[in-house]
Amino acid sequence: MEANLTENVGGNTRRRICTTGCDRPINVCLCDKIPRDKIGTITKIIIIQHPHERRHKLATVPVLAKCLDNCEIVFGRRLRRTVSPFLDSLCADAVAHPQNARRVVFLFPGTETMPSLDIDEWKSLHGDANVMSNLVLIAFDATWKHAKEMVQASLPFLTKFAIQISLPCKVEVDGDSIYTSDLTLRKEPFSGCMSTLEAIARCLRILEPNGAEIESRLIELLKDMVKLQACFLKPMKPRVKLSKKSKSIGIENGADKD
Repeated sequence: MEANLTENVGGNTRRRICTTGCDRPINVCLCDKIPRDKIGTITKIIIIQHPHERRHKLATVPVLAKCLDNCEIVFGRRLRRTVSPFLDSLCADAVAHPQNARRVVFLFPGTETMPSLDIDEWKSLHGDANVMSNLVLIAFDATWKHAKEMVQASLPFLTKFAIQISLPCKVEVDGDSIYTSDLTLRKEPFSGCMSTLEAIARCLRILEPNGAEIESRLIELLKDMVKLQACFLKPMKPRVKLSKKSKSIGIENGADKD
């Protein structure tokens, strides 16, 4: 591994990238944390990654793909025919042989207009040995805003062969940040939102026979990512929120002093 952390290219200084495995900046290298042998899963994992995430320095999917053997990344803003030959085959099979088609689920929180099944509930209803040995899990990798747009745009295709499932979340509760959680790289919009790596780890805990072990290995890797990133953060003091009433009192008290 290179000792220098930066290099000069065309007059511009940029961070050196590790070329021995993780493809991350050298000062946040994870080569010694990524499994030498990829983790095998019965579940086939397909991740649809928004174009913006491909360039994001805090993206967890590149690391996740280096950890899991049965994981495929598809790049784009929505799913439709011709985007993925594998998904095209699943769709065609579901249309032609609905009773015998391979079971497919996609992960996204439900809404009033787009309800979902909790993953534990789905498994209790459909998770017999035959289904679990042939399962495909689809996840969307994007910001919350982009992910909603991607799912909405993909529904005409997805609903032909996949069922929507979700992990527990609370929209009314504020989400974590790197300052409040050792599993969070970016500020989450509400409780239950998490990085794609963590979401896949939580799902595999439920879906895989040795899911607890897989989850533990992936979560430890995520903690290492957060810990390395946190070393470069400046301490942030929480803002004091003033209500309109307290503001008006402050103004009145100031006027009295005059």
